[in-house]
Amino acid sequence: MMSRTSLLAAGAVLVVALGYTAIADSYAVFLIATISLTAIACIGLNVLLGLAGQISLGHIGFMAIGAYTTVLLMEKAGWPYLAATAAGIVLVSIIGGLLAMPALRVRGPYLAMVTIAFGFIVEHGTVEWRDLTGGGNGLVLTAPPTIFGMPLSERGLAIASVVLVFAGIILFDRLKRSGWGYAMRAARDSEVATRSIGIDLVRVRTMAFVISAAAMALAGALFAPLQGYISPSSFPFLQSILLLFGVMIGGAGSALGPVIGALLIVLLPELLSDLAEYRLLAFGLLLFAVLRVAPNGIAGLIAQLTAKFVPTSKPQTATEGIGAVGEPDARLRVEGNSVPPLNVADLSISFGGVRAVQHVSFTAKPGDVTSVIGPNGAGKTSALNLLCGFYRPSSGTVKLGDRDLTGMPSHALARVGVARTFQTTQLFGSLTIIENALLAETAGKLGGIVSPLRNPDTERFARSLLRFAGVDGDLDRPAESLPHGEKRLVEIARALALRPKVLLLDEPAAGLSKGDKQRLTTLLRRIADLGIAVIIVEHDMPMIMSLSDHIVVLDGGKRIAIGEPAAIRNDPLVRKAYLGDAAASEQRHRAACQTGQETMLEIKKLDAFYGLSQALEGIDVVVANGEAIAVLGANGAGKTTLMRSIAGLEPPRAMGEIQLSGKRIDSLPAHGRARIGVVLVPEGRQVFPELTVRQNLQLGAFARTGIDLDTEVEAMLTRFPRLNERIDHRAGLLSGGEQQMLAVARGLLTSPKVLMLDEPSLGLAPLVVEELFASFERLRVEGMTLIVVDQMAGQALALADRAYLLETGAIVKSGAAGIIAEDPSLEASYLGGEVQTKSEQPTIVVAS
Repeated sequence: MMSRTSLLAAGAVLVVALGYTAIADSYAVFLIATISLTAIACIGLNVLLGLAGQISLGHIGFMAIGAYTTVLLMEKAGWPYLAATAAGIVLVSIIGGLLAMPALRVRGPYLAMVTIAFGFIVEHGTVEWRDLTGGGNGLVLTAPPTIFGMPLSERGLAIASVVLVFAGIILFDRLKRSGWGYAMRAARDSEVATRSIGIDLVRVRTMAFVISAAAMALAGALFAPLQGYISPSSFPFLQSILLLFGVMIGGAGSALGPVIGALLIVLLPELLSDLAEYRLLAFGLLLFAVLRVAPNGIAGLIAQLTAKFVPTSKPQTATEGIGAVGEPDARLRVEGNSVPPLNVADLSISFGGVRAVQHVSFTAKPGDVTSVIGPNGAGKTSALNLLCGFYRPSSGTVKLGDRDLTGMPSHALARVGVARTFQTTQLFGSLTIIENALLAETAGKLGGIVSPLRNPDTERFARSLLRFAGVDGDLDRPAESLPHGEKRLVEIARALALRPKVLLLDEPAAGLSKGDKQRLTTLLRRIADLGIAVIIVEHDMPMIMSLSDHIVVLDGGKRIAIGEPAAIRNDPLVRKAYLGDAAASEQRHRAACQTGQETMLEIKKLDAFYGLSQALEGIDVVVANGEAIAVLGANGAGKTTLMRSIAGLEPPRAMGEIQLSGKRIDSLPAHGRARIGVVLVPEGRQVFPELTVRQNLQLGAFARTGIDLDTEVEAMLTRFPRLNERIDHRAGLLSGGEQQMLAVARGLLTSPKVLMLDEPSLGLAPLVVEELFASFERLRVEGMTLIVVDQMAGQALALADRAYLLETGAIVKSGAAGIIAEDPSLEASYLGGEVQTKSEQPTIVVAS
């Protein structure tokens, strides 16, 4: 809430403003009234833009409807001014709600187009509906408005407008700090995370739209008597743009930003009036300069300067990694047998012709950790999205005991106790740590529009959850400022704030150090011991084998195994899914080809980061000319990141050296590296679906000059005969195997010196995989330098001369492919080490 000092300061400013308005001349009074009603309109637009993050380019239409309704009811129905104003606000609120429900289901430019269309409809409606609106001639207010029988002069209207502006600032501040305001900001930061904590996005954004429209209607009701005349030209489309500029220049999301913006967009044209026809040009240049210097608006710039020169009294402590965990709150524990198991039966979903999940069934018991594992493309995340309502299954059921959860949307599932965390942390960055937990604690029950979210009882519960999860330091830090490990903990604590019966975690160990993973494992076991059914999708096999009570293994969308860790680790189907048709030690490795003596590619001390998370650390790789290299490791080990780093595509921050034939290339952009011969065939094929096979192939040779393109394309068709049969077909209509062949052929047409293949077997049938790897073997024999990343470790090793084994972004083994194939570390990396007996957990005593 606004502090006592802020309220006293605001009260003093209000007294001064009212005093000046009472004695100012007529022109100044008119300006004050105009600034005030513009500020009210900007405050309303600030709710939509600054809090909910939605842009409307036709908001002036709401102001026009408010003004016309007020004048029509006063002139034709004889209503008093206050009643007519209230009716205009109600009507506009209803129209705003009706417009918002379809408008807010679209995104980006489509939302802007919908609101622009609305503004044009209102503008042309007022022109064409002459019998009601007077058409282009407009409407005249024949008598000044009265309040309780007393005429409201221009000065009185200005005084009332100033009072309403200050009331609007206070109400906006209270809305911003209410559950609704926090939900609007959360929806702006992360839509999926907002849904995962029980908040209905459409309902929240519709409320923002309604409040914004109501404020515009109030501004229109003040505008009409101030002007004494309204017409369609009083509400031009340009005014919507100026109001949007006002909010952005003043500072979107701040309470005072709209007032600052209103002062600028009203006073600047007046101050620049001597420039005549150049006035709007000068005005635009000044607006551009302000936005350039202060992208967060003038209010944001003031806040930054204040924070810089006025130190905060509370120190902010940043912690790296995971801290010690505290005791759970009694409200989090599930007693006895009150929680039924989650039963998944025959669950399926398809995307187009791809069967992502096929007839998957399992049971997750309360108090147990159930892990869902499988190689890339197995359908793990799709299954998780089905369980938490982000996808709707095409068949099958999900039940929590006797309650059928099948097809329920994600926000509804969160309210009945199904919580979710994400592979990439989805915190509400603009909120603090504790505010993330407090908002989740509401489970979508947001309270009154201006009721505060924070109170002592809810804060105690939120703090206990964060301490239980191991979050240290100041809990009023912005969530976006946290290191990766701590973000993960805050996200888990936020999920626990829902008091879940089922907790779903998507790769919670991704990007964590070994020590942090161990502490995370302890935390997840403690959560399960509270009586919560924990379901994990994770690639860290040692963690899975030590933590899980039951494991479900998926491959190609199907369940291929289910059972306890020891049985899963030795299951032949599981071993085949991870290691190929036979165990790695049983693979018959082909003889190594004779490589050139010179080094083709060398990587030195390569580090890579995603945000604050380190994906690669100190990678050293040497590839000789004509050599085939396999890069192995469990999912999440950093294999794809390494390939994309070499190709110049990822990550945003990378350090180290990359040399091609002795020349450094790490400063080159991705297209520059491709042109000199470092070519990546990416995971997922990524062909150009709307172009034909021939056009895709021709684009592969785009950067090459002085070649016979037709001859080069024909050579690729000879290498991959299947493509010749589809030469004039759209690439998007090809099968998965044909698309992979096309992607490889397109890469070869670039004339690579080093060809990198990222997961070429992903999602393909065994016969197609054999055909592909046979073509790779021919390339190897021909002397092509290859780097292969593939989920089928056996296939990759059979092709390669040497191999590198990655674990959590670092190389743990390297050597000849035959030696790596027989190394126990390979199997441990994919299937985990020997299963360890879980240590007894300490009994947690919670006072009743």
